[in-house]
Amino acid sequence: MDDQFRVLVIDDDDPGREVMELLLRKAGFHAQSVDNGADGVAVVRSGTVDLVLVDLFLPDKSGIEILKEIRQVAPEIEVIVITGHASAQTAVTAMKEGAFDYITKPVNFDELKIVIAKVREQQRLRSENVYLKKQLLERFQFSNIIGSSAIMQRLFERMQRILKTDSTVLIFGESGTGKELVARALHHNSRRKSHAFVAVNCGAIPETLLESELFGHVRGAFTGAVRDKLGKFEAADHGTIFLDEICTMPMHLQSKLLRVLQEQEVERIGSTKSVKLDVRVISATNVDLEAQVRQGTFREDLFYRLNVIPLHLPPLRDRREDILPLVNHFLDKFRHLMGRPSLSLDKHALDALERYHWPGNVRELENMVERMVALTEGDAITLDDLPAEIVDQGRGTGGLCLDLSPQGMDMPAVIADLERKLIARALELASGVKTKAAALLGLKRTTLVEKMRRLGM
Repeated sequence: MDDQFRVLVIDDDDPGREVMELLLRKAGFHAQSVDNGADGVAVVRSGTVDLVLVDLFLPDKSGIEILKEIRQVAPEIEVIVITGHASAQTAVTAMKEGAFDYITKPVNFDELKIVIAKVREQQRLRSENVYLKKQLLERFQFSNIIGSSAIMQRLFERMQRILKTDSTVLIFGESGTGKELVARALHHNSRRKSHAFVAVNCGAIPETLLESELFGHVRGAFTGAVRDKLGKFEAADHGTIFLDEICTMPMHLQSKLLRVLQEQEVERIGSTKSVKLDVRVISATNVDLEAQVRQGTFREDLFYRLNVIPLHLPPLRDRREDILPLVNHFLDKFRHLMGRPSLSLDKHALDALERYHWPGNVRELENMVERMVALTEGDAITLDDLPAEIVDQGRGTGGLCLDLSPQGMDMPAVIADLERKLIARALELASGVKTKAAALLGLKRTTLVEKMRRLGM
């Protein structure tokens, strides 16, 4: 047993109390005891107790009264009531007042140890839950959405202003910009943070199933509906529902969603009863919804209902000053996960990452860093470890020009010799880094390697 687990015994039976204290210590617990309720509550107030064993009948006050005081002073501390005068009524009273358990005298110490083990497990789970909630809140603080650029700071300021509202939010942004991360941050920093955050990717659920997923159904509503099903809106009651890729929602469901937003109630498929809801709706799109409205594929009234507060997430190419901190963040993350603390990223590789246009945005960058950490063999990630498209983009030939046509293998010796000299010069300028040399020559790295092989270099 962990000798840091502290048990307090409150009992006016001196011999019994002393024996209990001795047995607890032999079992590896830190034990102390007092013979009255007032002293027991004082020990609890001192903060040196994890568990209290209290006799039901004491000279100054009853065990139930002491239990009530402890629940007020330190509700996190569990109490086990012990008595030699057992009755169903006292047991019920003790449990109603918050006792963890109720044990009769003479105490079977083996049984008591089992009960104490349950107390410890419950306290461990409670502590773990508190820790995880704290981690969750820290994870979704605005400060943990990485972005020091001016455009991101303006976004954070706008997010901060809407935290105390329940208005619907529509997040615009390309794929991979972090729309769900922003939605979760809004939820976990709002008054709804203790309730559910339910995310639904409307584009990933078949149209025939989407209505049931969102609004639920009753048994017998359709073939295969063998039991009632709770919809995502009901699951998010008092919390937040996040509708990603809202642009893919079919028209007949758009009208039903509009009614849910207007009436704050949902009707399951096959039911004639409506269920009142208190749900905040945050949606997201990676396409121009206004253009869809003009084309007649998205309801105008639903668009205005969703677009009460618009948030625009910029693509990574429009905030290049955030690439370095993002790279460092993902490097730290994957170095820790893969056990590679000494792995670094050299300047040339970082320069290439900062020049790349990142069509997949932050998600693409994260995946790229994970791949580099997993596949790099040395202690430094270099240009040779990056895909050719990242290195080649935006790079000129640096004054070197080489036309490597497919028929190059049959060139006259003089041209082949010139070709060999140009490659050698590019390698010299690139300090031997083939990827960099290929970029100087306006080639892909694989083309350069193949040409060097055929030239015997």
